[in-house]
Amino acid sequence: MTASSQLTVTGDDMKEPSAIDQEPMVPVSAGTDGRERPQERSDEAEPVELRADCIADSAGGLTFDLNAPQDTHTAWNAALVLRLRGGDGADDEVRLPLGPNGAGRLRAVLPSTVALAEGRWNAYADFGDGGDPRRLLPGVNDLRSLVDRRPLAGIGRLGVRIPYATKFGNLALRSWLRGPHAEAGDILVASDGMTVAGRLYGAAPGAGACAEARARRTPASSDTEPATVTVPLTVEGPEFSFTLPYEELAGRWEQGSEPWDLWLRPAKGARPVRIARLLDDVADKKQVFSYPGLPVRTDAGELKVGPYYTLDNDLAVRVAGPAES
Repeated sequence: MTASSQLTVTGDDMKEPSAIDQEPMVPVSAGTDGRERPQERSDEAEPVELRADCIADSAGGLTFDLNAPQDTHTAWNAALVLRLRGGDGADDEVRLPLGPNGAGRLRAVLPSTVALAEGRWNAYADFGDGGDPRRLLPGVNDLRSLVDRRPLAGIGRLGVRIPYATKFGNLALRSWLRGPHAEAGDILVASDGMTVAGRLYGAAPGAGACAEARARRTPASSDTEPATVTVPLTVEGPEFSFTLPYEELAGRWEQGSEPWDLWLRPAKGARPVRIARLLDDVADKKQVFSYPGLPVRTDAGELKVGPYYTLDNDLAVRVAGPAES
């Protein structure tokens, strides 16, 4: 089976999804002292750990090289299996042929032409022997080709796949499938606002191109559009930049910590495109790229405003009230 080729809708879905690194834990049982301990396993020998080294290419493809236990016999239908976490549809599992690649090694290839829906994909090895697919552990990743990746300017759909280790130590892929795509580059933070530079893929900026900051909070009425602050773009070919003042965002603050999502509208009347940073080797940027929240004085008191990346590596701005500063 192949993954769905449906593009991500860059429309009005304003909610940031929660973390989805939820994987089955080892079952636990209570000891005599009342403390929970992992359940004891049977006397059967533990299976040999399966690790996959990953090599990325500049087109977006991945090669997986697995260590194979000595007694492993792969059938014709052996496969590296990718399963979309939380998915249950026919397109939420992808099987990649798994074959010999030298002594004690097996190889599978995920071409850039195979589309993976956005999300997190768990990786397994199925040796075609009738047993259950076995979860893979991460080996050595060679992701140098993903650093400062520059896809072809005319590409209509951008696929990004980054392997990473889950919080339970297993191998997974973080996948994005977008078209058009606005890639965030350098971000300059100042006391009165932020300047963002980037590059647009899959569309050409035209007349009326602008950047939009949209409040993620639910409007008071279902007939009301989310609060939006619009600023013009400076364009040079596919490159763009804009400056977003903090004063207007802070002036619209209501309570708590309020996020604003950043979008790029390529031309007047065109569908907006989410601004994100995807073209590097960092799967989860929220904890890696940190920007300061700077003070902004308002009638409601001193607020703090600053950019951050969401769990999906989309660019946003947070306006925090005095209690959250």
